[in-house]
Amino acid sequence: MTKRRTFLKQAAAVGLAPQAGAAQHINASAKPASSWPRVFEGRKLKMIAFPLGGVAAGSISLGGRGQLRDWEIFNRPNKGYAPDYGFPAIWAQSGNGKPVARVLESRILPPYEGASGLGASNVPGLARLETATFTGEYPFARIDFRDNALPVKVSLEAFSPFIPHDPEESGLPVAILRYRVANPGRAEAKVAIAFSIDNPVRTTPDQGRANEYRTSDGMSGLIMNNPALEHDHPMNGDIALCALDGGHVTHWRGWPKSRWWNAPMLFWDDFSDDGELGAEPDPHSAVGSLSVKRTIAPGASATYTFLLAWRFPNRTPEWCGWTAPKGEEKTIIGNYYATRFPSAWDAAAHVAANLDSLEKRTRAFAAAIRESTIPSVVREAAMANLSTLASTTCFRTADGEFHGFEGVNDHRGCCFGNCTHVWNYETSTAHLFPSLARSLRKAAFGYSMDDAGAMHFRQLLPDGKARLGFAAADGQMGQIIHTYLDWSLSGDTDWLRGIWPRVKKGLEFAWVPGGWDADRDGVLEGVQHNTYDVEFYGPNPMCGIYYLSALRAGEEMARAVGDDASAREYRRLFEQGSRWIDDNLFNGEFFVQKIRGFPKDRVAGALRGPMGADDTENPQYQVGDGCLVDQLVGQYLAEVAGLGPLVSRQHVRKTLESIYQYNYKRSLATHDTVQRTFALNDEAAMVICDYGKAERPKIPFPYYAEVMTGFEYSTAAHMLYAGMVREGIECIGNIRARYDGEKRNPWDEAECGHHYARAMAAWSGLLALSAFRYHGPTGTVVVAPRITQEPFRCFWATGTGWGTFSIEGGKLKLRAIAGSLSCRSCEVRSGGKSGTAKFDQPFIVGEGREMVVELHA
Repeated sequence: MTKRRTFLKQAAAVGLAPQAGAAQHINASAKPASSWPRVFEGRKLKMIAFPLGGVAAGSISLGGRGQLRDWEIFNRPNKGYAPDYGFPAIWAQSGNGKPVARVLESRILPPYEGASGLGASNVPGLARLETATFTGEYPFARIDFRDNALPVKVSLEAFSPFIPHDPEESGLPVAILRYRVANPGRAEAKVAIAFSIDNPVRTTPDQGRANEYRTSDGMSGLIMNNPALEHDHPMNGDIALCALDGGHVTHWRGWPKSRWWNAPMLFWDDFSDDGELGAEPDPHSAVGSLSVKRTIAPGASATYTFLLAWRFPNRTPEWCGWTAPKGEEKTIIGNYYATRFPSAWDAAAHVAANLDSLEKRTRAFAAAIRESTIPSVVREAAMANLSTLASTTCFRTADGEFHGFEGVNDHRGCCFGNCTHVWNYETSTAHLFPSLARSLRKAAFGYSMDDAGAMHFRQLLPDGKARLGFAAADGQMGQIIHTYLDWSLSGDTDWLRGIWPRVKKGLEFAWVPGGWDADRDGVLEGVQHNTYDVEFYGPNPMCGIYYLSALRAGEEMARAVGDDASAREYRRLFEQGSRWIDDNLFNGEFFVQKIRGFPKDRVAGALRGPMGADDTENPQYQVGDGCLVDQLVGQYLAEVAGLGPLVSRQHVRKTLESIYQYNYKRSLATHDTVQRTFALNDEAAMVICDYGKAERPKIPFPYYAEVMTGFEYSTAAHMLYAGMVREGIECIGNIRARYDGEKRNPWDEAECGHHYARAMAAWSGLLALSAFRYHGPTGTVVVAPRITQEPFRCFWATGTGWGTFSIEGGKLKLRAIAGSLSCRSCEVRSGGKSGTAKFDQPFIVGEGREMVVELHA
């Protein structure tokens, strides 16, 4: 489509909405704790496991050395699992020189200790390449291998399609592995790359595994399955290993069936001789091999593209670790991707046929982030945690609905149910995959909400048959705010009207007798279950300000659907509650809890869980006068959603400064905790609650002394919104410094399980610094970056499209890469200059189009 620029000028700029803090000029190119893209070498390759796979479709991880690890495609987590044999190998001969064969990974890193040394799986004794450099730029990973004995240079680029606003093409069960081989010599080089995989579709005892060789439409490969498995077994499915790009392809459906370690020896003898696989062994095992051989001219290069695809349709709650209604534990809830493709081969064929388009669109997203001038550590944190969407934390059932654990243990999901009070913190789905965000809202306000309006914060599957547990005050309020965010980003008021009665019921559940705000004074005094897995008794800032944010969101949504009476009531409660919290909970430095006990008979049903205080009149597990890291989480979400200040801006700023002063520890070497340990020694982090200025309750709430990255990200993002740019970037940098590849996997931030959903709050750092805000119902765009240096470039996304914008030379240039942006007014402020543009009719910035607004001093 031909680009069209529309220049919009106005001499006198209209003032923008008040900003939480002044913009700052910082050196965005200065090297922080991590650079973009991030590069790992040596010992920092050890812990890397980079998820390859589609959003909510399972994953196989790429290790730092180029090995495949953590095969998590079988409907549940599978940390540490890899087939007994699953590795690539390279054979190269320059001219008439002696051929060189290596396992196409860099050398194994210490430790080397084990009951059988390193054992025999994946042939650790075969020669590997000398070194590797891993570059991580999710969704792309690149490994550059080096080996002086190899006559060619080889690198690997691996990815799976990841395209904002397209969950279908982002949810493909396929990993793309593209090896690029360059011939720097003066003679032509013959080069072969072979992949070997031991068919992992196993039974106990092992029987029935079958590998089939197939070719079609320029693709050749092996299909691996197991006809001996019951049709409905969760492991029943298939895997396809495919080669593209042509070349001389040879294959074995299986290595020689033999004793001891004869089979890998005979395979290696055959492949290392000439890079080809000779006559297929008979009988053979289930270790299939596929080799592609090419001749590369001097100074030229060639690509060897392999696809790994899978299809395992029989997801059940019991198998993956999700709680089900009684009697439904083994019900097949399925996988959405499996409804699209009859086999793994079909999934691979779809990718092969559309690879150019899928790759181009994925690269457009990666480039939009790479070319941004947002400090690299903020971008790196945001993008690294998007990998959680491709981990086993997330899945889509056969009906297309999106679901998420909190995180995952090594072999089962951890904390099922799209847990509202955890998923509230993340903001990536609303901006990048709006339909998945709406799916989460559908669950929360659907059967999970009972007739009284209590949102049972963990969804059972299959849905619509039973509820479990009770309501969480923070979870329920956060889902109301997220509903507002979804509506605001899209402008879809018809959708809002459809969900509004349930949202209204959820908000007004706070007023039930014995409930959170039974006296309807705008303050949550009641028994408030929350993300710390206990109940807070009495007014506290975390749940109280969450409530204020939900009241503001409710007010805006009520007006939009014509429910003016409710809007007025929500406004009254908001104003009254805001004043009370400022007057009664702020201690001059931060907000505190006023603990109040209640007789059990005065506590409404569905408000208490089994893990909190037994004595409701003298409750344990409270915050008290401590400084809580996420006491302002409701204001954090209000900033993301554009709902404005909920309490005094001065109090908010002072509270964030206090969190930076008290909770932020530049070293944890002397920090004592008997709880779970996610950071330690000389690492820097923000702890959950600090009691340095107050007496700690004898039995405080759980997790108070821990460190969890999701809380750190949301608080750091709030600092950025409040103008504490240096402090916010510093705190984000500290997190990513801990995930350095040597101590921890940079693509797996853990809390209660691997790939923890709350850590996707990292996306909010990018939102805060870009300060790009869109209100779809009015078509209003506001841009006021918190970094003033020019040129300024960043990514934007709404519920209808995404693209990039830049500010340079007195002009805002806003471009849509996909979808569109309907704009009635655009207001810009940057570096002392401002500009506005207003339209009588919506101006549609369509795909490939650009809007330009001139700024004036």
